[in-house]
Amino acid sequence: MSRNQLPGASTVALMNETVGIGGAETVILQLAQELVGRGRRVVCVLPRKDDWLTAELEACGIPIRRFTIRGRMDLECVQEITEALRRDGVEAVHSHEFAMAVHGTAVAHRLGCPHVITMHGNQTVLDRLRRRVALRWAFRHSRAAVAVSVSTRDHMAERLGLSAEAIRVVRNGIPVRAGNRESTRRSLGLSPDHLAIFGAGSLVERKGFHVLVEALGMVERRGSVPAEWRLFIAGEGSYRPEIEAAIAREGLGDRVTLLGYRLDIPDLQAAADLFAMPSLWEGLPLAVLEGMFAGNPLVATRTSGIPEAVRDGVEGLLVTPGDPEELASALERLLSDADLRARLGAGARARATSEFTIQRMADEYEGLYGWA
Repeated sequence: MSRNQLPGASTVALMNETVGIGGAETVILQLAQELVGRGRRVVCVLPRKDDWLTAELEACGIPIRRFTIRGRMDLECVQEITEALRRDGVEAVHSHEFAMAVHGTAVAHRLGCPHVITMHGNQTVLDRLRRRVALRWAFRHSRAAVAVSVSTRDHMAERLGLSAEAIRVVRNGIPVRAGNRESTRRSLGLSPDHLAIFGAGSLVERKGFHVLVEALGMVERRGSVPAEWRLFIAGEGSYRPEIEAAIAREGLGDRVTLLGYRLDIPDLQAAADLFAMPSLWEGLPLAVLEGMFAGNPLVATRTSGIPEAVRDGVEGLLVTPGDPEELASALERLLSDADLRARLGAGARARATSEFTIQRMADEYEGLYGWA
């Protein structure tokens, strides 16, 4: 038992079907850490695969129970998980994303404990009828079905044929982690006069980094920004060749750096002068919240849950997804106006501090578990 865990403390199982680095996995890790810090017991139920999430949880001393799903609804797997969690004395089950939402509903029913489902914004998960039927069943037999944004809630309610009131909204929250601006800028080869644009996320098409590169190509050709600028993107993924091709096509090889997978995101956010999130669709991206806590002005797309965190002209500038011309104009405004960057950055930090903390998110989930 951790020194932070109290005898007889409530125990929750956090369940997820994937363990690679991503938004849902990061939420699970940070929620687990926050709950343990409050004296709760946490058990994570994950597939038999080692990756980023398993390594991070093991480093924190948070126990992991492994499973293998062999079919669409694997009752043998349900029974294995149920027996393991009964031995752990689990009093609430919190499932994330589709596969564990369905299996977790059955596990929680067998344990006789509350079940909470969180869906993080995957818009393709409900493309198949059988998945919609299964998730509708899971929602109706759980204490709470949660979406991370109003946009995600409305999309899911419409696809599942449910009222919006059937799905709660618990917006993501993150811990505050200060970064080192000066040393990080030096390591990136930035002078005091450089303006650094930062982007973070998986290199997949829906993140829109190819649109960002195209927009910056327009900015460069117009010569409308007097200052020297650089773009740094942290992340890895299958769309990297297309982004590299866009960089070459726009002639920005000396301006744009793909950093790959990085662990020092707070330092990179601190080194930036503005944060860009050009996604085509999202849930409520943690990277946006990280940029806000760092006090960075944002240029982001008006899609999914992003406008619920970033208000146009208050915390950042919002543009139409997939529109490089509109994105280029917003970038020109921010890169050319230090006062605007300062005002939007201050607004971003203030809103993040008041509305998007890990403490607020954990409070809401503890209420759903019945612990408040």
